[in-house]
Formats: sequence, structure tokens, C-alpha cells
Amino acid sequence: MATISRNHLSGCTNGIPVGLAADSGTFTTIHSITTTTADFEEVYIWLANTDQQTQIVTLTFGGTSANNKVLVQVPAESTVLAVPGWTFQGASGPNTITGAATTADKVNVFGYINLIDAA
Repeated sequence: MATISRNHLSGCTNGIPVGLAADSGTFTTIHSITTTTADFEEVYIWLANTDQQTQIVTLTFGGTSANNKVLVQVPAESTVLAVPGWTFQGASGPNTITGAATTADKVNVFGYINLIDAA
């Protein structure tokens, strides 16, 4: 029978938000998806803009090519739910979620995953 457990995003130590790098080709690691191929992770990510200017956040899922990217507009001094429970299957190789913002250290990332363990 499958079990479900809630866990922090691996890039957020003890659940503390992590600030994003500037979108200049450098991305901040938000979460590394499990490498157990029988397991799934349901991912929830919020983006908090502490700046007085709108920030555009680039999130990447498993790579940085165009088909791996999602752009999220985060209004000034606000928080948005950017990833509302998207489900990812474990992969034998590293499968990482990363992000970058228009300006460094203006957008904080936090959230959690529900690990669905098929064992």
C-alpha cells in the first residue's frame, strides 16, 4: 500500500525560504526530485516578492531548455502560488527544480512536497 509523507523542499533548509539568484544563466536549486522511479512527488511552491517592482521568475523542471521553463509574474510585495501540486515521477538520474528572478534576492521561495511512496 502506498504511503504519503509531507516534506520540505530540499533547497529550503528546515522549510526556511531561499532567495533566488538573478536570471543571468545562474539558477538557484529549489528541489531535487526523488530518484526512486516507483515514487511520485506532488510539489507546491510559493514565490514571495519583497521588492516594490514586479519580478519575473523563471522556474525550470529537469533542465534549462525552453520546454523545461515556466515564467511566473510576481507582483510587487506579494506572494503567489506558482506550482499548485504538480506531480513528478522519480527518475533514475537527477531531476531538479530550479529558479531565478529578474533581480537577485528579491523573491523568496518556499513550499513543500507530498512524497507518494509506492512501496
